[in-house]
Amino acid sequence: MHLAYPAVLSALLFCTGLYGVLARRNAILVLMSVELMLNAVNLNLVAFDVWLSRTAEETLHSGQALTLFTIAIAAAEIGIGLAIVLAVHRNRGTADIDRLRDTAEGRDPDEPDPETSAPGTAAEKAEATA
Repeated sequence: MHLAYPAVLSALLFCTGLYGVLARRNAILVLMSVELMLNAVNLNLVAFDVWLSRTAEETLHSGQALTLFTIAIAAAEIGIGLAIVLAVHRNRGTADIDRLRDTAEGRDPDEPDPETSAPGTAAEKAEATA
């Protein structure tokens, strides 16, 4: 098999994972997209290892060894990430990334933003509260 086929498939998988990381709001879906990106890297490592082992006389299979390390790191990452997401969901009641960011900044995500919801300028607001 030619090297272009797994390389194109890997690029498509990586782009799909990148889109999932950038577009999704659910933390679990973001973790799944990161896993998809890591699997695309694993596919590239194995494909280039097989391609290079055909041309080299010594076959070290270093790409396959790196793939095993990447799989171990991905398993640890998904375990820790899922534990964090479950703990946050248990405490906050949501796994939505935008809502979690708002609570980290000190704002309540359920109440409207005071700068955009009330009409008038800052001087009118100060006069109304005085």
